[in-house]
Amino acid sequence: MPMRPCWVEIRTHFLEDNFSFLQSLAAPHAELLAIVKANAYGHSLELCAPAAVRAGVRWLGVTSVEEGVAARAVCPQARVLVIGGVFAGQGAELVRHGLTAVVWEPWQLDEIEGAARTAGANVGSIPIHLEIDTGMSRQGVDADGLGPLLARFNPGSPLRLEAVMTHLFAADEADGEVTGSQLKRLDATLERIGAAGYLPDWLNVGNSAALVAGQAGRIAELASRHGMRAMIRPGLALYGLVPDYDPEFAADEGVRDQGSGIRDQGSEIRDIGFPLPASVTSARARLRPVLSWKSRVVSVRSVPAGTGVGYNGSFVATEPMRLALVAAGYGDGLDRRLSNRFSLLVGGERAPIAGRISMDQTVVDVTDIPGVAPGDEVVILGRQGEAEITAFDHAAATGTIPWEVFTRIGARVQRIEV
Repeated sequence: MPMRPCWVEIRTHFLEDNFSFLQSLAAPHAELLAIVKANAYGHSLELCAPAAVRAGVRWLGVTSVEEGVAARAVCPQARVLVIGGVFAGQGAELVRHGLTAVVWEPWQLDEIEGAARTAGANVGSIPIHLEIDTGMSRQGVDADGLGPLLARFNPGSPLRLEAVMTHLFAADEADGEVTGSQLKRLDATLERIGAAGYLPDWLNVGNSAALVAGQAGRIAELASRHGMRAMIRPGLALYGLVPDYDPEFAADEGVRDQGSGIRDQGSEIRDIGFPLPASVTSARARLRPVLSWKSRVVSVRSVPAGTGVGYNGSFVATEPMRLALVAAGYGDGLDRRLSNRFSLLVGGERAPIAGRISMDQTVVDVTDIPGVAPGDEVVILGRQGEAEITAFDHAAATGTIPWEVFTRIGARVQRIEV
């Protein structure tokens, strides 16, 4: 049966190209782990994980054991890292599907070790990535808890300390001060781990912002100093977007407005920021968005001046207008805060949203767009002709970030590989 016309198009060949470019930034310093958590940032795990593997990815990153099982089903040979750790009762599935867990609590090790022993796992056969809290205060073991966790990797245990990881939570700050502080704390922790006699294979550090800003060599140097190999975890960049860096300005470039992307070239600009590496500019030119979100015009009507539109008549026509009904609403993930303040693309032109976005439908003003008819394509996110709406545009209009824009797209919106 044909589906309701609200769908997402996924260009997996763009994802493969994006990975190749990111790999060039990492090489020869680090291996890349592709983040495919949260249904591949709303892009479809089923489509994107195999595309990443085709491009050469050996490691996939997911949030949960459930996501790991789904990734294993479509990528049987890949290493799958469960970044959000295990929960009670999940150890058996983790072991059965050959998933690797990030761990920072003793009870997580209890869960995994118990499941491993029940399954008859050999000594040292269950790899573990130990997360270190270097300042984010989210996941990760602190200095006081490190010793007891390390002691769990004893000679008779099925558990093996394969990697140490942390999250560079401010890698999008262009001055790099917080990241430098984190890496110093991590260096000290690695000294303790080495002194205790442990030799992990991997140092699992860094995200898209760190990679694109040219931090791969720095991370690799730290890893090498402790006899480890470096791993970096790109997410947003894999899907074709370069994170904004804050502050992102320099005297010779003017000030970049993060919402509009407009640069002020005024003569009074002072050198109050930090110039970004050439790799950031290169990434913005090379990476291509993988996802486009589309719908269709359901019907078109003409209304006289004074007509109210949508719930509570929050929009009132100031002149005779033509309105198009679009088959997409907040139930599909189109943020209701965009009501009366955003546009969709129809016929290659911007059509302002008129009235409040409904659960399943949105009305747009097509008065100045000739020839709009039922069945015409509407672009919610993506390009149509010379016009484009980006995830950054959505994010700026709703006070959020592109990650949320993507992951908010509802499960009922069909993902189609094109």
